[in-house]
Amino acid sequence: QVQLVESGGGLVQAGGSLRLSCAASGRTVRRHAMGWFRQAPGKEREFVVTTKWSGGEVYYSDSVKGRFTISRDNVKNTVVLQMNSLKPEDTAVYYCAAREGSPAYLTWGSWSYWGQGTQVTVSS
Repeated sequence: QVQLVESGGGLVQAGGSLRLSCAASGRTVRRHAMGWFRQAPGKEREFVVTTKWSGGEVYYSDSVKGRFTISRDNVKNTVVLQMNSLKPEDTAVYYCAAREGSPAYLTWGSWSYWGQGTQVTVSS
């Protein structure tokens, strides 16, 4: 079992930055890939970025590449999503997720564990 708790969402103007954190716990958490997904109103949940705890393998959605950066604090078991140059279309509920094994599965249905979500709103 893996437990995930997100924090750091909020309201920001277009062009601004936000930092989301995901605190992960559980005895086997290090065997899991970690990722961020988002869901805008009326839309399906979509992949944003996924990675491994050990690093070296990261997948970014084309829509966020160059603007968002994922990082890991292996001591605190925390995954951070730094979001820069935010756009109104980035507005969504952002979810931290975990799955055992590879981070290369980019559809949300392939991920087993989810946080409660945190709202990110970007105003124009």
